[in-house]
Amino acid sequence: MLQAQPGFRGVFVRWITCLTLIGSLFVHFSPVHAVVVPPARNETGVSAYFFDLSQVQLTDSRWLDNQKRTLTYIKWVDLERLLYVFRSSHKLSTNGVSSNGGWDDPTFPFRSHVQGHFLTAWAQCWATLQDTTCRDRAIYFVAELAKCQANNKNAGFATGYLSGFPESDFTLLETGKLTNGNVPYYVIHKTMAGLMDVWRHIGDPNAKTVLLSLAGWVNQRTAKLSTSQMQSVMNTEFGGMNDILAEIYYWTGDSQWLTVAQRFDHAAVFDPLASNKDQLNGLHANTQVPKWIGATREYKQTGTSRYLDIARNAWDITVNHHSYAIGGNSQSEHFRAPDAIAGYLTSDTAEGCNTYNMLKLTRELWATNPSANYFDFYERALLNHLLGQQNPSDPHGHITYFTPLNSGATRGVGPAWGGGTWSTDYSSFWCCQGTGVETNTKLMDSIYGYDSSSLYVNLFTPSKLTWPERSVTITQTTTFPVSDTTTLTVGGSGTWAMKIRIPSWTSGASISVNSQTQSITTTPGSYATITRTWKSGDTVTVKLPMSLRLIAANDNKNLAAVAFGPTVLSGNYGSSAPSNTPTLTLSSLKRTSSSNLDFTGTAGGATVTLSPFYNAQGYKYVVYWSVSGSLPTTIAESS
Repeated sequence: MLQAQPGFRGVFVRWITCLTLIGSLFVHFSPVHAVVVPPARNETGVSAYFFDLSQVQLTDSRWLDNQKRTLTYIKWVDLERLLYVFRSSHKLSTNGVSSNGGWDDPTFPFRSHVQGHFLTAWAQCWATLQDTTCRDRAIYFVAELAKCQANNKNAGFATGYLSGFPESDFTLLETGKLTNGNVPYYVIHKTMAGLMDVWRHIGDPNAKTVLLSLAGWVNQRTAKLSTSQMQSVMNTEFGGMNDILAEIYYWTGDSQWLTVAQRFDHAAVFDPLASNKDQLNGLHANTQVPKWIGATREYKQTGTSRYLDIARNAWDITVNHHSYAIGGNSQSEHFRAPDAIAGYLTSDTAEGCNTYNMLKLTRELWATNPSANYFDFYERALLNHLLGQQNPSDPHGHITYFTPLNSGATRGVGPAWGGGTWSTDYSSFWCCQGTGVETNTKLMDSIYGYDSSSLYVNLFTPSKLTWPERSVTITQTTTFPVSDTTTLTVGGSGTWAMKIRIPSWTSGASISVNSQTQSITTTPGSYATITRTWKSGDTVTVKLPMSLRLIAANDNKNLAAVAFGPTVLSGNYGSSAPSNTPTLTLSSLKRTSSSNLDFTGTAGGATVTLSPFYNAQGYKYVVYWSVSGSLPTTIAESS
């Protein structure tokens, strides 16, 4: 019998301890499915995940204020009025209520598109806040939609059909004779997406039944068409039909839905992007982005790399060659030539839906490759476009359709079809109003991510994460972007890595744990990693120094927006718009106080105040300047 040599026990124990430490990073890993109904399949090619809405809550901040205003509206809006066009179309009583106006008017071509957005918003409200009013509204609304669907025989519709306009519009679409402006599958996509969210977040069985019945109708309708006919149908905007049908496959495991999803692969758009060719010029912008989201979903369900190539190339092309300083894209709802920015600073720039969808695409791509680059864009667009899209003085959180970027513009610009300023309670119901109620009920959805061994901190937003799989909470406290510092407090214990995004706009970032500066790499445009055994009460302090920088128009380096750190600044011109693009003397810029992001500068020989563009409400502003000289190397505060 061999006798252990002196010291062997200590070596053995240290070896086992090391293995245990390494193993604790990976043990028992599976994606978090905190939704009431988990998906039936695993996705392919996914290396990182987002937490469910139920696991992250906003705390006091401008983000929470936006959420509260939207929640007030979606919990107040009259359900009977939202049901009017469905009941009317399906030959049921409208119960004597008033109809809506705008894009939900009984005569408007694609009426009933917006209700799917409300279903999603109510479902998200329930998921993140467990708000029973939102839950009950969603369940009631779906039950009434089921009644509409059940009356299809009396309405002269095929089984499963569900819409606020007649099924005959699809016959006209398929025969190339639809001329009334309707975009039928676009509407169907919104309804299906809303039903999906009510099913998976609330667990309502009615929502699943109605959804699958409507999906079955889509299958029956499209199965009869040749490939050529389907490609022709897709010349009319169809939303993200490939997206939602691939999602149904993911959630049910029934492969028929993948087959139907792939019928909506639009060759005229997909083929150039697969070859990394930018042929977006002249295309209606928001028609395209949902297709790209669908491509990522199809990749995750099939592993076919071509789908991922399409989506990644589309993202790269759009972000780098078609986007304004605020992260939005499109002019008059259309893409222009690559890098054409300076000539398209007008009153109808940056449609809200486009950015909503670009952020969805960004999330999908990040999951396949968790690069900080994706969240540099996400932060830019969410902070500088969508946060300020909502009117903070409106208790119902109404939104601007376009975010104008012409000199002397003001927010509050409606669409070309219908016009107006801000959205309203009942007389607008634009697409951007629908995506707006979604955006402002899911502002927490991308702050954090995770993989088998790590927590990702993507955004610097006051919030609390509950991570039951590791028995951990993370509380983030910050006044970012006014402050350059955020603090993350750990509740619970365990061994895992914290990956903190170091934005591309910073320099000299530092991270400390329990007031001890960490010797780790903080390269801009990457994630800094801290791997340790965490104890409850550990605090991580992240400092991201900010400086002034220019975001020049791609096609004119002398025309630029000014940003401080992540925040695009705009000039306040009160009620008097400048007669042309002012020339800003860059060296004159001074910060007025460390407690806000107000600056002063000299433009056109006069002093002007610059402040965060997301706060540019109720006055005429300038975002893009003719620039002269150089930015100051240090930020002086004006006396």
